[in-house]
Amino acid sequence: MITMLLLAGLVWMVGYGVKSIPIKYVRTEGVFQYLSKDEIKTALQPLVMSSFFDADMQAIHQAVSELAWVDTVSVKRVWPDAIDIKIREKKPYVRWGQHSLVSTRGEIITPKNIDQFKYLPILQGPDQQQLKTLEIMKGVNTALADQSMKMAEFAINDRWAWKIKLTTGLEILLGRNEQLKKLQRFLKTLEVLEQEQVEKMAIVDLRYPNGYAVSWKPDTEEIDWKKIADPQHEIDG
Repeated sequence: MITMLLLAGLVWMVGYGVKSIPIKYVRTEGVFQYLSKDEIKTALQPLVMSSFFDADMQAIHQAVSELAWVDTVSVKRVWPDAIDIKIREKKPYVRWGQHSLVSTRGEIITPKNIDQFKYLPILQGPDQQQLKTLEIMKGVNTALADQSMKMAEFAINDRWAWKIKLTTGLEILLGRNEQLKKLQRFLKTLEVLEQEQVEKMAIVDLRYPNGYAVSWKPDTEEIDWKKIADPQHEIDG
């Protein structure tokens, strides 16, 4: 009986000792451009003060996942006294409205300040439709890039009418129907215009079935469209 009691006491002491091992190291791994380690530390501080085995891995995972810049995270215990956390950071692709960003995967990011991202194009669309709006924008960007045009803003309103603004200031109104077809038609007509004439355009309204209207920048000279439509006419004349 005495032997059994001593054995039970030994097992209890060993078990207690293992269970109370403190966490000495919390290691984070990842390439961080926008996420600071101070943010991670603040989120984890109250969760890693327990023992190695008592630490709640799910709670740690949740706390890190909720940080604005975290895309994916994995958490694991490493014997005897460490917790390893691997983090992949979100990559901003465009601004979403005035206060948020959209990642390359269509996730909304809302950091405390987005001033450093003013170089990114602005994307605007219906609520909860950022992914669909982003995919449309990427297609439009491809079409513009073929003409060496660069987008500054792309907007889709609640009626799903599209509007583009280029870095040159030119606005392109595409309406609600056959937007890509109309855009391609407009871009093709640019082949017969001089670059100077394109640069003088202020607004191009493509919401017409068989053509488009142009509003010109102030002080733009009137263009002789007959000569543009038939350049041979000028030569023959």
